[in-house]
Amino acid sequence: MDAPTLAAPVDPSALAQVLRPFGESEGLPREAYVSPAVHQWELGAFLDDAWVCVGRAQALDQVGAQRAIRAGREGVLLVRDQSGEIRGFYNVCRHRAHELVQVGDCVRGRQIRCPYHGWVYELDGALRGQRRELEPRGLVPVRVEIWRGFVFVNLSGTAIPLKEWLGDLDALTAAHDLESLQIAATHSYELVANWKLVVENYHECYHCPLIHPQLCKVSPPNSGQNYSGAGAWIGGPMELMPHVETMSFDGKSVGAPLPRLSPAQRRSVFYYGVGANLLISLHPDYVLTHRLEPLAPDRTRVECQWLFHPDAIAAPAFSPAYAVDFWDMTNRQDWRAVESVHRGVSSRGFRPGVFASREQAVYEFVTRVARGYRDGGWAQPPRGPASTSPGCPADCPSAP
Repeated sequence: MDAPTLAAPVDPSALAQVLRPFGESEGLPREAYVSPAVHQWELGAFLDDAWVCVGRAQALDQVGAQRAIRAGREGVLLVRDQSGEIRGFYNVCRHRAHELVQVGDCVRGRQIRCPYHGWVYELDGALRGQRRELEPRGLVPVRVEIWRGFVFVNLSGTAIPLKEWLGDLDALTAAHDLESLQIAATHSYELVANWKLVVENYHECYHCPLIHPQLCKVSPPNSGQNYSGAGAWIGGPMELMPHVETMSFDGKSVGAPLPRLSPAQRRSVFYYGVGANLLISLHPDYVLTHRLEPLAPDRTRVECQWLFHPDAIAAPAFSPAYAVDFWDMTNRQDWRAVESVHRGVSSRGFRPGVFASREQAVYEFVTRVARGYRDGGWAQPPRGPASTSPGCPADCPSAP
């Protein structure tokens, strides 16, 4: 087991200002966004020691599928084994430490073969052939759990069980049947900005009237609400305009409503930030995800995927373009703003500001970050029963 993580290299007095009550608190200090030392600390405490989403199980669609990804500070090889289970291993050959698969690549085979000296492993990580008797040590496993079609890994092995870590989020998202949805499109972006600025931007629509005019035509920018409850998530719903079916340029859907949604749920889009690297936006007819990979203090890779019900994808005239084009434009509007903010927080003239009344979810995020800096790990919210903001729809799901 890894040694406990120490507090982050951030001025405690600055964290005390962040942790003041909403309306009095300030944002995170400059070093949270620009310091290489803080960035390395975050990779360990917020990613290695917690649960990190590494994609959809659909990407490993058959026995022998192997995909190399980066999670936190490590390379991980995900494998679909003979039983159909997804396993994770450190992406390191036990012979001379060559990477088994290049990060970003996906290969298929009934065995795992190192490209350096040809050492071969079974899909369960065991060394294959005569060398197995001489060198019984197989690949080093990584803890893997699946939640509703999303693959999560915990590199340190010390995180609480994923179900407990997610808390009430499972019940809040149950009607959208996330596990049944399929990937219809994927876009990747690389931003010159710190990963936390991407999350902060996601958690408020205070900026929407100025930079998202198209979005404001289909969803009132002041309609956001935030739920409270147990689990490593933040967020809640925004309403759709009365004449609108979904988030698209004309408000029309070319897909089909997700079958288990209530009438009230079909009138809202639910936005949830999960842990440090997954943003899930649940629409009436599709789900949009943003998966973040912090690359450097000033660089973040974002993988966006659009998930639809298989029946919608199978329709003869189906195209995800109505959703993809709308959010690709919206993403790019956000990326320009986020990169500008990063240039601002990098300035010697930057001083943390206070939050407006419509930035409650941003406050919740930065205070979790600040408590994590102070306490040595991703801050866990209260474990009490789920509750919602007063404006939550009457049929809003809650934890059993």
